[in-house]
Amino acid sequence: MKVPFVDLHAMHEEVRPALEAAFQDILDRSSFIGGSYVDTFEKDFASFCGVKNAIACASGTDALKLALMAAGVRQGDAVITVPNTFIATVEAITMVGATPIFVDIDKQTYHLSPFLLEEYLENNTRLGIGGHRIDGKTGKTIIAVLPVHLFGMMVDMKPILEIAAKYNLVVVEDCAQAHGATYTLDGTTYKAGTLGVTAGFSFYPGKNLGALGEGGAVTTNDINVANFMRMLRDHGSNQKYIHTTPDGWNSRLDALQCAFLDIKLKNLDEWNMKRREAANLYQKFLKGFDQIIIPFVPEGREHVYHLFVVRVKNRDEVMKSLAESGISCGLHYPVPLHLQVAYRDLGYTKGDFPESETAAAEILSLPMFPHINSDMIEYVCEQLLKCNSK
Repeated sequence: MKVPFVDLHAMHEEVRPALEAAFQDILDRSSFIGGSYVDTFEKDFASFCGVKNAIACASGTDALKLALMAAGVRQGDAVITVPNTFIATVEAITMVGATPIFVDIDKQTYHLSPFLLEEYLENNTRLGIGGHRIDGKTGKTIIAVLPVHLFGMMVDMKPILEIAAKYNLVVVEDCAQAHGATYTLDGTTYKAGTLGVTAGFSFYPGKNLGALGEGGAVTTNDINVANFMRMLRDHGSNQKYIHTTPDGWNSRLDALQCAFLDIKLKNLDEWNMKRREAANLYQKFLKGFDQIIIPFVPEGREHVYHLFVVRVKNRDEVMKSLAESGISCGLHYPVPLHLQVAYRDLGYTKGDFPESETAAAEILSLPMFPHINSDMIEYVCEQLLKCNSK
């Protein structure tokens, strides 16, 4: 049996008539930038997230850049995040002229550890002018913390928000893999993208909500912040040929992609439910085998399984064996960012973040998409168990 890592074709076949009709309408209108399709998608996505404002932009990386700029991060500042994430998280920090500061992850969730975050702030920073913390190593003023809702599950936000308030940090959410994921805080359920001052989403084609190309969005409950991001994404302008900041650039999302995204958004809850059903099958077949660690979902969080990530000791051999059996898998992510050549100048070395490094050596992303069927999942599990029984 052949089992792809992801099957976008099946997803698009389900909505093909609507996609083709939207393409035809935009072609007939010859209205490709801005307009009703963009406005409608922004309103619908904001409503889906449960937030007041959504601003479409050109990519998930741009979304995080916009989110950080709007949250007040500037040249020479510092932002705390994790080393086990896609490089775009940290690219956005460096793109605004700030310095990334890494804090290790929680072993079970792979998310930013609240305990280690507070430990770092308490032991490795000092109080600076204006009430902000100063990093003891770099001397940079720490403005924000950027938790990453990795693999489809939200970070434990209650302690993150409490720590941020205590140490005068703004919270910016990286929601690139968490469209529709929820977190229950003090009895109220929130979706990803609603608890930070700003948040960035990616609509890369393989995401739970993916464009037919590149795309992203930022969310916020603050209308002034929203208007600032709208201005930045359109060459620093909120009126044609009138530019009020030199910091803007072209990050508009095409009307065509907004039309496609709005069609797929109507199916997102159902597709996320199918992902959870697939995850439940994986857990059923793999539960109880000590050599395979399955995803841990704490109480109060609803996972949307952008990825179904397991941990195995002999990961590279397992992946090779699965490939020989016709099963495609992914690695998210094999080299933590503090060990990447791109960030060598930050001065981190091997051993600085042991949980991120161990996870990088053991994690394996199994096939996961809304249209995966039970036969495929059972076959993947059979072959995975077979690999680990040798």
